[in-house]
Amino acid sequence: MDLNFMESVWWVFSQLFKKNLVYRGFKVMPYSTGCKTPLSNFEANSNYKMVLHLLHGQPHPWTLPSNLALCVNSNFVYVKVKSKSNGKIYVVAESRLPELPVEKAKKGTPNGAVDDKTKGSSSNGGKAKNSVVAYEVLDKFQGSSLVGKKYVPLFDYLKEFSDVAFRVVADDYVTSDSGTGIVHCAPAFGEDDYRVCMENQIINKGENLVMAVDDDGCFTERVTDFSGRYVKEADKDIIQADKGRLVKSGSFTHSYPFCWRSDTPLIYRAVPSWFVAVEKLKDQLLENNEKTKWVPAFVKEKRFHNWLENARDWAISRSRFWGTPLPIWISEDGVDIKVIGSVEELERLSGIKVTDLHRHKIDHITIPSPRGEKFGVLHRVEDVFDCWFESGSMPYAYIHYPFENEEFFQKNFPGHFVAEGLDQTRGWFYTLMVLSTALFEKPAFRNLICNGLVLAEDGKKMSKRLKNYPSPMEVIDEYGADALRLYIINSPVVRAEPLRFRKDGVYNVKKDVLLPWYNAYRFLIQNAKRLEVEGLPPFIPHDPTTLLNSLNSLDK
Repeated sequence: MDLNFMESVWWVFSQLFKKNLVYRGFKVMPYSTGCKTPLSNFEANSNYKMVLHLLHGQPHPWTLPSNLALCVNSNFVYVKVKSKSNGKIYVVAESRLPELPVEKAKKGTPNGAVDDKTKGSSSNGGKAKNSVVAYEVLDKFQGSSLVGKKYVPLFDYLKEFSDVAFRVVADDYVTSDSGTGIVHCAPAFGEDDYRVCMENQIINKGENLVMAVDDDGCFTERVTDFSGRYVKEADKDIIQADKGRLVKSGSFTHSYPFCWRSDTPLIYRAVPSWFVAVEKLKDQLLENNEKTKWVPAFVKEKRFHNWLENARDWAISRSRFWGTPLPIWISEDGVDIKVIGSVEELERLSGIKVTDLHRHKIDHITIPSPRGEKFGVLHRVEDVFDCWFESGSMPYAYIHYPFENEEFFQKNFPGHFVAEGLDQTRGWFYTLMVLSTALFEKPAFRNLICNGLVLAEDGKKMSKRLKNYPSPMEVIDEYGADALRLYIINSPVVRAEPLRFRKDGVYNVKKDVLLPWYNAYRFLIQNAKRLEVEGLPPFIPHDPTTLLNSLNSLDK
């Protein structure tokens, strides 16, 4: 809400862009087709309903036309089996063999038996409950041996990717508790799918992603058989178009997220996003962490170090109205990109006076194309910054650096200390470190004091909505501020561990510490005053000779 702060945030971003630390990519997020916007995870978690889903070996059949890879777990044992009833051959995780469909066995085969002809093995572990299925095991192998094998995709809408796609990859996110132990990957519609395809160079960072579903949740023209149809409504027809490769179907009821505004089912969808290339900074981040002192030290050495070691590129754009707008102006063809670093620069390039940097005050402003009039004008991208980018910019933006206070900044940066809760390890501590490392190759702070979190007595976060904690003023009025301070300062919170706040705990501090201490003090004062009344000199507590010369045990 402060123009100067916002301008410094623009400057920070422009410096990152100049250092080649910014790129446009995709982030898979919960997406509302009803509102045509991505939602935060908080919003996505706020409206779950129990729904009945058709299950055809894949809970979201509408993602199958966008399939680019199959993923196995390289540590699992897989088997190649042949159905004795119809001669079909399947490859599944050995632990999932019992889930193969129930079919009538041919004569001469024991009901429910798996005829294992692999060398030195005799197993009927593939027996399905109440089944009359017979499968012959042709081969058994580690999942790692499947990696790299090509396969024929269910649909050919993405056949131009054949050179790099439609092959088997491996990742530990594949589990053995459902499905076949082989997971279908559609990078445009799943966070793990996107990550796995990126790691295996099926898609590449910064490249455009083929999106077969539009903003309304309908298939695009690319998916010729289902073009224009809403994805959820097309599920049944997609299953029927599987060219005879459906193995098993059924239905299941489970909890599913809906949009809290439009009440439409959410989908997970890759949305364009701007990223800071944190992975390029990883070594330097770890180096700068070593230059800082943390209390307690284990948070730095374990938790924060591990977080930095596994740091991923940071998606900094958000599809929102309120926030600091991204200072990126771009041409319609995407060739010209201009990142603005100050109000003065925007005024100079646009010829328009700027007094406010919020969206409704600048979104109409255009910049002429550097290639000339015939290439039109540059428009600002619609997104705003992730608020963590703003908080990470705090050391510069609160003093309007570099537009003002340059000498003050040079004398006081890095900051002497920051103090915050353990949850900021992945929040403020992290964003401070990333931006200061990128800008100045230094940590943003010299010392860090980290406290644990004060939780409700039941171990949940304290919540105004749940009213699961006593009023702080009520505790202070009843037991005193000192009892509350002593209770917290002698708790796990000062060791960066959680504390389950108990009102009884404050009472016990008062009863076991403060009252005995106060009573001892009162006993001393009352007797000192009594002796004074009886004609002895006044008792002066800070006079050491009085204490040293006394022969009384209580004085000593």
